[in-house]
Amino acid sequence: MSPHTSDGARRAALVTGAAGGLGRCVAARLHAQGYRVALTDLDAEAAAEAAAELDPTGESAVGLALDVRDKDAFSRALDDVVTRWGAVHALVNNAGHSKIESLMDITPESFTAVVDTNLNGTFYGCQVFGAYFAERGDGRIVNIASLAGQNGGTATGAHYAAAKGGVATLTKVFARDLGPRGVTVNAVSPGPQDLPVVRRTVDPQKLAQTEAMIPVGRLGRPEFIADMVVLLVAEHADVVTGACWDANGGLFMR
Repeated sequence: MSPHTSDGARRAALVTGAAGGLGRCVAARLHAQGYRVALTDLDAEAAAEAAAELDPTGESAVGLALDVRDKDAFSRALDDVVTRWGAVHALVNNAGHSKIESLMDITPESFTAVVDTNLNGTFYGCQVFGAYFAERGDGRIVNIASLAGQNGGTATGAHYAAAKGGVATLTKVFARDLGPRGVTVNAVSPGPQDLPVVRRTVDPQKLAQTEAMIPVGRLGRPEFIADMVVLLVAEHADVVTGACWDANGGLFMR
């Protein structure tokens, strides 16, 4: 599983929402595997700090501003990375926005805001990078879906669950369209993850109740999700497309 192209150059990946959480973990794992990584985020300063932790020189890791709700922003980020490193080989659509709201209390504005980031952002990324990869005849896209999009969600709002369900469907649509042109599109669908933000924001008693409901008895490991992404963006992962890889501790089985 070499992170280098046939001419010896390092493969490059762009990860959205990479300033913290799961995105940062994915970016770090890709970098550790030898990829050049563009860490993008709405918070450009935080993205730059995260990239500097991986490579202070900026030669193999760079932080960029990217608002996934803006399709043109994806085009600018793509141009930036291509100018910097010559090519991009993988996109990880990780950026997300979640709100815990009672179903009947969700306002039109709130629903639109959550869908705009989670679903529209994934669509724009797949469009922009999908077209670029198709022109090159090679590319990998991994969309971060969610258990909420498969079972309707329990700890998240209906807008988040609906958007993530849409991500799973978009993955299949883009996979079918781009497959003949050498581009694979897959999704990873995590269940509850053991992330610092979860430990900070969720009441310990409620967290313990959540863990007790999971058949394996524990929250997921973000590092394993990152390993799944690394597998799916590999150059030789060319026969896996339109798939959704589950990692939910047994909360959802099929």
